[in-house]
Order: sequence, then C-alpha cells, then structure tokens
Amino acid sequence: MPSNWLIAAGLILPGVMTGIGAIPALFAKNVSRKWLDAMLGFAAGIMLAATCFSLILPSIEFGGGHLVAVLVTAAGIFVGALMIDVIDYFAPHEHLLSKHHEGVPSDSLKRIWLFVIAITIHNIPEGMAVGVAFGSNNISHGLAVAIGIGLQNFPEGLAVAVALMREKYSAKKAFLIAALTGLVEPVMAFLGFGLVRLFSPALPFVLALAAGAMLFVIVDEVIPETSGGGNERIASYALIIGFIIMMILDITLG
Repeated sequence: MPSNWLIAAGLILPGVMTGIGAIPALFAKNVSRKWLDAMLGFAAGIMLAATCFSLILPSIEFGGGHLVAVLVTAAGIFVGALMIDVIDYFAPHEHLLSKHHEGVPSDSLKRIWLFVIAITIHNIPEGMAVGVAFGSNNISHGLAVAIGIGLQNFPEGLAVAVALMREKYSAKKAFLIAALTGLVEPVMAFLGFGLVRLFSPALPFVLALAAGAMLFVIVDEVIPETSGGGNERIASYALIIGFIIMMILDITLG
C-alpha cells in the first residue's frame, strides 16, 4: 500500500474500531461489571504504554535527548494535561460506570449527551496521539500507535455500548452512539498530523502534549472507573497485560 494511503488508513481506522468493538452489544444480553472493569483496565494499560514508549520517549529523542529536551517534554506533558482538565471542567458530562456528573446539574442535559460528551473528551488525546505519531515521519512508529489505540478502542467500544444499554437504551441505539463517538478520533488524528507537518520544529512539544492529555485521561477517567466495583485486582492485571502488549507492539513495529 502506498505510504499516503497507509497513513490515511492509520489515522482513520483506530476510531472505527470503537464501533467495531460495540458490535457484540447487538447480540449480548448482558456483560458483567467484572468484564467491563477488565476491559477498561486493559484499555488503560494500552494507553499508558503508548504514552511512555510512543510519545514521551520519542519527544525527548526528537528534542535532542539533553536537559532542554527533557524540559520541553515536561512542559508539553503539563500543558496537555491542563488542556484536557480545562475541557473536562467546563464540558458537562457523566462518567461511564460511576454515573458521576460533572459540570452541570444532572437534569439540565439529557443523559445521552452527558455520555457522548464524556466519551468525546476521552477520545481527544487518543486521536492526537495517532496523528502526531504519523506526523513524526516514521510510518512504522505511527502504525504501532494506531494498532495499539485501535486495540484499546475495541473493548472500550463494547464497554460504552453496554453502559448505555444499562441505562435502558436499545442495543441498536447504544451501538450507534458508541460508533459515532469514535469518529472524533480521526478528526483529532488529522489535526495532530497536520499540526506536526506544518510546524515540524514543534514535534517534541506536540508529542508531549498528546502524552500529557493521555495521562490525564488515564488517571482522572479510566482507572477510577474500574474502582468501586470490587474488581480492582482483575482490572490491575488487565492493565498490566495491556501495557505489555502495547510495549511489545511498539518495540516490534516502531
């Protein structure tokens, strides 16, 4: 496949995997909280390894590997986390499993939109990560990130659909919502890719920006969602397995 087509596919397909992952919800009558926690833990592990090996380390490397490069990376991580924190603070949303509302009283927006906004916030850094990885002029590195994010989107899509079904949405509607929320990732991927290509000297900072955004989502959203259901140990092992798989992917492909 020509490189341009390969890059385009890599930017688009991870977001599509959210919808593909939601397909089993059309047929499954029930998915236990234990499996939901395990799937989200696995997704957190993939995201954490992608943050470390595919974003932070390349950011330092592209910056020259010296102290200044480390400081630029540190600044990017902080700004990325702050960016998602601001969006998270001002955008009304509802957490996936805990049903905790943020931003507005629970009756001021339809619950479906609270879910959609929360999932959209969650997907912003994932799309950015894929885009900046491909924008680094290393297609194999971009593919590693795209495959990793796609892998974690699969169980995440199912978790989102099942959570919506538990809120009395039909399986078909839950599937459509989960699939549509994944579309923000290609948008952010193309945005991140274009940003890096237009301002190539900013690559170390933008890589770190995506890393900081991912870290904030992992710590503030994903891991807390796996707590409180009595399945913390299972979720922890799932996180470690996801981390190992993404680490192997990054070393093998990147």
